[in-house]
Amino acid sequence: MEKLRYATGIDLGGTFVKYALVAENGEIVTEGKLPVGGKASREDTLEAIKTSIQKTIDKAGEEAIEVVGIGIGSPGIVCDGVVQGGAENLDRWFDIDLAGIFGKAFNLPVFADNDANVMGLGEATYGAAKDCSDVIFITVGTGIGGAIIANGELYGGYKNRGTEMGHVTIDHKGIDCSCGGRGCLEAYASTSALVQQYAEAAGLNAEEVNGHLIVEKYKNNEATAVKCMQEHTDYLGHGIAGFINTFAPQKVVIGGGISEAGQFYIDMIKESAFGYAMSDCAANTDVVGATLGNNAGCLGAASLVFKHVI
Repeated sequence: MEKLRYATGIDLGGTFVKYALVAENGEIVTEGKLPVGGKASREDTLEAIKTSIQKTIDKAGEEAIEVVGIGIGSPGIVCDGVVQGGAENLDRWFDIDLAGIFGKAFNLPVFADNDANVMGLGEATYGAAKDCSDVIFITVGTGIGGAIIANGELYGGYKNRGTEMGHVTIDHKGIDCSCGGRGCLEAYASTSALVQQYAEAAGLNAEEVNGHLIVEKYKNNEATAVKCMQEHTDYLGHGIAGFINTFAPQKVVIGGGISEAGQFYIDMIKESAFGYAMSDCAANTDVVGATLGNNAGCLGAASLVFKHVI
């Protein structure tokens, strides 16, 4: 029987560094998280990543496991193992050679990519799109992120600066978006946009509302919630139809907290997407919910290693 390989998977977020020691078959040997928080300095964040990696290395030592590499998912634009920028929620998170810093610290190969890309790769390797070569991954939350897997490989465009799935235009004269553009999918279909829409319609402050509340109201057939959820999923479906027409994926995987609302949510998006997509392009496509939950980032980061280390 072929010996399993093991890798460290690191998932850096705005609040925590999550870490896991992962077997090539997707089994998690150990996992945990360390807080970074909004006030953490660049140096604090780097130290938290180092400590997280060390915890997996220590566990591997205890289990007599050889770690073949380290994978890191980070917010922002990441190219050739270096964070170029684009992660405003982390202190001075730019011009950081993650591969170089941690490769030198642990004498192991290190591979890094954008966090949403890594989550999508996790779902394609171990989750909802396992064994698929062509996948679109969409994560719906405060914003909308995503990943493209084409012919079994992450696609990021030149210098890995593409795949901003939330910033395709769905209304060229639409509302302003945080990216500086106008009419972006994120501005209409993120959970934040849904919350804002519901709050205004229900006469509430946005601080009193979250996605969970709206889902519960929807399940109780409250008219305002039903209308807002229908519009939200219709916007998502409209954007996803464009991705289907462009990439003809085998699976479109929907992730993010609200995606766990229930199968009804995925079905609403699916109905909308197939209503707008070209039938010939969508002939081999299914729209499904993500299955890895909070483990997607660490598993995807580890799979970066398995894809690159021979």
